[in-house]
Amino acid sequence: MRIYTRTGDLGETGLFGGERVSKDDLRVEAYGGVDELNATLGIAIALQSDSEVDALLLSIQHDLFTLGSDLATPEGEGLQKGRVAIQRVPPEMATRLETEIDRYEDTLPPLTRFVLPGGSPLSAHLHFSRTVCRRAERACVTLARAEEAAYRSPINPNAIIYLNRLSDLLFVLARAANHRQGVSDIHWNP
Repeated sequence: MRIYTRTGDLGETGLFGGERVSKDDLRVEAYGGVDELNATLGIAIALQSDSEVDALLLSIQHDLFTLGSDLATPEGEGLQKGRVAIQRVPPEMATRLETEIDRYEDTLPPLTRFVLPGGSPLSAHLHFSRTVCRRAERACVTLARAEEAAYRSPINPNAIIYLNRLSDLLFVLARAANHRQGVSDIHWNP
């Protein structure tokens, strides 16, 4: 299979069900944001700072592929095409993130002040990933509202919930990265 297909040369791309849409379609923007987030997590893993965090981030990367394929498949479309099957994001994916948030927060000093992004390289990059996650979440909210306003099928609400939880986890992981490396969080001094 070739990496180039030439089918997007005129500014369109195909959704999973086969529908052709503009590359600046809100749906493409939403799953593109998730893809960008996935790439930032790959960079965080490449820093090789913490094997436990790396394993968690790798599992999240797999989740994000599920989430992206969910967004690329409008509700009502078939979830099977040839040998490829699409899964919808289940509520349990967000619940798993909540468990991780609680586990990591239990190892940290209580949060009493606002924290600025930075500290160790891994922490700074996890903060960056958190902001990319928030942007992807906003794109999903925009898509959900547009679909609702146009009386089209809604997007899976679990996608937005997952991204909301993931940004919280990335914040906690950024703090944990600093804590584990003996680096103080940078506090906001207004």
